[in-house]
Amino acid sequence: MNQPTTLQQMREPAPREVSMPTVTMGFGSLQSFELMQRAAKVLAGSTLVPTAYRAFKEVKQYGKVTGYEQNAAGLPNCIVALNMAQRMGADPLMVMQNLHIIEGRPSWSSAFIIAAINSCGRYSSLRFELSAPGEPTEVTYTAIEWKNNNKTEVKKKVTVRHQTCKAWAIEKETGERLESPVVSIQMAIDEGWLTKNGSKWQTIPELMLRYRCASFFGRLYAPELLMGLQTAEEANDFIEAEPDGQGGFAVNLDNLRSQAGDEPAPPPVPDAEDEPIDVDTSTGEIRSHQDAAEPEPAATEPAAKPAAKPKAQQQAADLDGLSFE
Repeated sequence: MNQPTTLQQMREPAPREVSMPTVTMGFGSLQSFELMQRAAKVLAGSTLVPTAYRAFKEVKQYGKVTGYEQNAAGLPNCIVALNMAQRMGADPLMVMQNLHIIEGRPSWSSAFIIAAINSCGRYSSLRFELSAPGEPTEVTYTAIEWKNNNKTEVKKKVTVRHQTCKAWAIEKETGERLESPVVSIQMAIDEGWLTKNGSKWQTIPELMLRYRCASFFGRLYAPELLMGLQTAEEANDFIEAEPDGQGGFAVNLDNLRSQAGDEPAPPPVPDAEDEPIDVDTSTGEIRSHQDAAEPEPAATEPAAKPAAKPKAQQQAADLDGLSFE
């Protein structure tokens, strides 16, 4: 039987929110998306989140903050981070603190990947086997520098000590020891990680070896934790090369300039107002501005029907005045 309603309950009805359905953040419905936007606005106005998620970013000159300007990507970045946090069941602020946006690509920090593997409950704590460093060896490599907008090759030398590292953990369900691929200093040299401008492989090689092993381990045995994303260190090390159509590969020069510290010039700003296009409503023909300015003669008698134009000329007339640039 239903519980009887008391007189006090009739006098004080339940608030409206009690009877409303529960709304969760997401893209599935209008209410879910509005709730996500409201939460994103709160986070975008905070100074505890990284700069990429803030509604305003600092304008610095000679290392000093001189003002603030609006960050149009701050609110959308917060929405994406909230969606990822909901899918992972993680705290949104933790996701924002460990999700770095490098050249438009979200990348996890290696420390977050290690923490995710250790806390998932499927494996023991991640451990690393690091070999003893070898004798100092001098490596000569060719670096690309930009001087006066010209690409210049410069020979540089760096002293390294060869080491290898691998990550391992015990799978709790089977008791099997799982190991990552072996990462070495020689691999960093061959792949170009160590010889890249500003590479951390030259200053903290042992830490970078562990971070790269953790990334490989997560990709092999727990890809659902990484959600298909690279680590921030990998995103900084790798250079995108695209086929050039002649059997080789080419690299975007703007990417090389940004890695060398020189930002490319901004693209020209298009005109705010485009010239209007005058279309003859009776024939559908696009007329130039001079033709549109001239008044049409008064109709006295029906003119003779003009001869049909060739197909190529008709297409040229239809496209007169249009620009596809």
